[in-house]
Amino acid sequence: MSGSALGDAFVYLNDPLSWTGTGGILDLLGDHLWMTFVAVLLAAAVALPLGLWFGHAGRGGAVVVATANLTRALPTLALLYIFTAGLGLGQWPTILAVAVFAVPPILSNTWTGLRDIDPAARDAGVGMGMSGARLLRDVELPLALPLVAAGVRTAVVQVVATVSLASLVGGGGLGLIISNGIFTQRYGQALAGALIVVVLCLGLEGLLAGAQRLLTPRAIRAGGRRRTGVTVADPAPAGA
Repeated sequence: MSGSALGDAFVYLNDPLSWTGTGGILDLLGDHLWMTFVAVLLAAAVALPLGLWFGHAGRGGAVVVATANLTRALPTLALLYIFTAGLGLGQWPTILAVAVFAVPPILSNTWTGLRDIDPAARDAGVGMGMSGARLLRDVELPLALPLVAAGVRTAVVQVVATVSLASLVGGGGLGLIISNGIFTQRYGQALAGALIVVVLCLGLEGLLAGAQRLLTPRAIRAGGRRRTGVTVADPAPAGA
């Protein structure tokens, strides 16, 4: 059975008609990426300012991060159907539901990135007469950027995988290939949809890992290799 499903999946993926037109793979991929982009943008609009503020202030952040992390205990489907009940079918219930789950990694990493900065760097900025805003902009944020990027990277991959649930509430996306395959007992099609989502997640993970490395200052990368053989953005956030 599994071998037959795998063969059917390759047949589906090799059929040009599967890729083109309305409801084709490319069309659904566009919807999937659009929902991912908007969800991460909404999450970042909430999480980044909070993380920067509390990380710079140095107090209250642990409580905010812990509270945000509690949202991870919420069932994704339950939250999705709650938003659907209020907004109706479509993409927005999914966007808002997954945006909620994208907040914790961005918020945690932003706060942790600022709190893990060497106090000597802050003292040097203060000694140069920098204001709080300038210290954040010119000293703290550049040094915290690798961990901030790691948080966004984690959020994007999580959202890409979870947006597949949009098909359950009329939102489209690549999950529609999976759900249609299951409902019509075309398990090869469902497997093909799952493989596309997996490849998309891995591809975005690789691209964002490269971007994260580019955002890590060369001196920090060199120092991280000398100490541990990894970059400073690789360890799990200390505040998580």
